[in-house]
Amino acid sequence: MTKKQNNNRLAIHMVIALIGGLVTGSLFLLLRENLLTSGNTDLWATINKILFQDISAEGAQDAIGIFYILGQLFLNSMQLVIVPMVFTSIALAMCRISDTKTLGRLSYKTIGGFLGTSFFALILAGIVGLFANKMGLFNVNINNITAQTGSTGSNPLLIFVNAIPNNITSVFSTNGSILSIVFLAVVTGLSINHLGKEILVLKKLLEDINKIITVFLTFLITKFGPFAIFILLTRTFAIYGVEHLKPALAYVITVVITLLVFLIFGYALFIFVTTRLNPMPFVKKIGKVAMFGFSTSSSAATLPLNTKTTVDELGVNNEIASFILPLGMTINMNGTAIMQVIAAIFIASSAGYDVTFGSISLIAILALIASIGTPAAPGAGAVILFTVLSGMGYQNDAAVLAYSLILAINRPVEMLVTALNVVGDSATAVVVAKSENCLDEQVYFQETK
Repeated sequence: MTKKQNNNRLAIHMVIALIGGLVTGSLFLLLRENLLTSGNTDLWATINKILFQDISAEGAQDAIGIFYILGQLFLNSMQLVIVPMVFTSIALAMCRISDTKTLGRLSYKTIGGFLGTSFFALILAGIVGLFANKMGLFNVNINNITAQTGSTGSNPLLIFVNAIPNNITSVFSTNGSILSIVFLAVVTGLSINHLGKEILVLKKLLEDINKIITVFLTFLITKFGPFAIFILLTRTFAIYGVEHLKPALAYVITVVITLLVFLIFGYALFIFVTTRLNPMPFVKKIGKVAMFGFSTSSSAATLPLNTKTTVDELGVNNEIASFILPLGMTINMNGTAIMQVIAAIFIASSAGYDVTFGSISLIAILALIASIGTPAAPGAGAVILFTVLSGMGYQNDAAVLAYSLILAINRPVEMLVTALNVVGDSATAVVVAKSENCLDEQVYFQETK
């Protein structure tokens, strides 16, 4: 079977898994509500313990959590190689770009693409959030929500200070310091590039590690990806309660519509305006990457499939993709920024704060800075949201309750946020590759049958 046929088969399997997971999860959600309202709480507790319970949670010693275990094993397998994958990919990309002028040009084009899409994403989020607030959609009464105060705010500018680590071993021991990994990879790659033939062993070692990672992740995605999508989606929707959904319905609908508009039309327009290419091949081929990001809710876990699709199906030069996609996974968080702007407006409105054009502009700036440091892991965006709220001074009791509601219900939103983030990385790679004459347009326009 050819590579093209394998890619098409994987996309079909992912669509089937996506639909199956949504349907099965929704059925379990309805079953949960039916059992709870009819007084069969113990029966649902038993089902939850057997299938969905987080076995690492307090008081879950006797739980089995089949869906939780299977989903976590897959996510752990994907996250296992995040640090070496990002480090080797970027370091090797730096090694292969011998012309410093080319590297500088790639850097400013990439950053410019990220900032450009973020600018329009934030404008869209601000307009939608302001309109929803003026319509009174965010004036909700929040009851029966337990306040969560575990998160602490910090100055968003610390993101830039922490980008350069003071302890190299601590950076490689966690998946939460990807920006530092990017810095170390760039420095290592440029140093190897400068030293040339004096450094051969380390370069060969990086190449070998990168090949091993590629083989491992390709096998994991093609063999277990669709099954994992079904497991993760089913559990996500099965464990949600309507008691959280009702007061947050206006927020959820508003942010989902905004994210979908930018996902479907924003990036297509970005590609058309900047490259004059027909964006439809991009939209068709990037679909499975968006689905995978939606299911895993992790940009890091989606990076291998995104790289494979961007290079093999969209025709982007491998060196450019290896530089842009890991960098984008770290700092290009359009979906996260949109979610944080609308969430902050929702919380401010619910807590009685004035929402003005000026406050929305400040929220947008803080959201952009905070999103740059958001870890590429499930649920991170909602946690980092507390930084934006702290910066705005939204910290009264009502604001904390509204923030707790966002934490309780935000997983489905975060899934769509991730899809937006990873598609944006690929779109920027296509635009930059086209500008550098490193886009194989024959591959880009090749039909998938």
